[in-house]
Amino acid sequence: MRRDIKAQIHDELIRRLDLKRLATSSVSAEELAKRVRETLQTILQEVTARKALPAQINPAELLTEIFDESIRLGPVERFLADDSVTEVMINGPSQVYVERNGRLTLTDQTFMDDASVLAVIERIVAPLGRRIDESQPYVDARLPDGSRVNAIIPPLSLIGPCITIRKFAKRVLTTEDFVRFGTWTPAIAAFLAVCVRLRKNIIVAGGTGSGKTTLLNVLSGFIPSSDRILTIEDAAELRLTQPHVVRLEARPPNIEGKGAVTIRDLVRNALRMRPDRIIVGECRGGETLDMLQAMNTGHDGSLTTVHANSPRDVISRLETMVLMSGVELPSRAIREQIASAVQIIVQESRLSDGSRKITAISEITGMEGQQIVMQDLFVFRQTGIDEQGKIQGHLTATGAMPTFFDTLAARGINLDPALFRPMEAL
Repeated sequence: MRRDIKAQIHDELIRRLDLKRLATSSVSAEELAKRVRETLQTILQEVTARKALPAQINPAELLTEIFDESIRLGPVERFLADDSVTEVMINGPSQVYVERNGRLTLTDQTFMDDASVLAVIERIVAPLGRRIDESQPYVDARLPDGSRVNAIIPPLSLIGPCITIRKFAKRVLTTEDFVRFGTWTPAIAAFLAVCVRLRKNIIVAGGTGSGKTTLLNVLSGFIPSSDRILTIEDAAELRLTQPHVVRLEARPPNIEGKGAVTIRDLVRNALRMRPDRIIVGECRGGETLDMLQAMNTGHDGSLTTVHANSPRDVISRLETMVLMSGVELPSRAIREQIASAVQIIVQESRLSDGSRKITAISEITGMEGQQIVMQDLFVFRQTGIDEQGKIQGHLTATGAMPTFFDTLAARGINLDPALFRPMEAL
């Protein structure tokens, strides 16, 4: 019933105000919002006067819902304002899920119809010069606050238009925040800070939603302010606080299918921009070869993320993605590139209780025969589950010392050897 009433009032609003024409005209956002709100108030007063509005429906709430759906992001608005929500998933007009503390919850919010969800997608992508239609039925975009958006529509989606919004924290997370969340410990943070200062090439690995980009952002914060940093992303998400940062963003093809600029194009171009550090938001294709070559040709201290379930899995993923570049290379040559380019792999996981933790830190030490040799420096050991269902455990050293430990003193860096003693809770 509520959805039907909303649809009727929305249709009347469109009849009295040509919303599409107003939205694309020179009318300011403030003026548009004022006109829509005033018109909705008038319509609701008329409906209430006719006693056509059921008693259980609050007119003020109804006005806000229709207002948001008409010129904003509909039911999603309240979740974007809710700091406890980290992700919003719209599965067609009748299902909206949110993620809180790593757990998914079905909300009572709905859209009026497919057209309402499509209108929200248009309002997100249009200001960015991107499009979504039958010829390009999915799109990546971002909100003004940096939150990442993916949208996909029929015929690819069989349940109607779908939107997934990965929210950005309103402030940049810090080392202390990660300690508080239990993602890492002060000792692990100190070790990774040393790795960044020593210009070790680091890959952050993990599954979808494991927090790779957030961890990459925190690790980037360890880069000295004197370095020139280039970030390369599909949709700009990283928020670095250093003064000398150049942000590059890939571009999809235009309506004619031309003009696309890929991550690989940007990595190649970045090498001509005198970078001290190159940070690639995610390696997922042929750009991996260019990234490895950059790491091997003087651009030490580079950072990137990879989808992988374990540090060893990162190696096979990198091999596969190098082959996607179209360059015919033997497996040994690819592995040699990886072994000489990558020094540290940080594995992050989203555990069954929704928490995100670093579960392994591994070092690539070289090659033996045809195989890349790795050693785990730290691993997460689960000790149990408490009454609230929270996973108990800690990162513990394996006893292996990083191969670069002996060079720390010469670089003026002090790192306690006790950090690497086995079975020490860090």
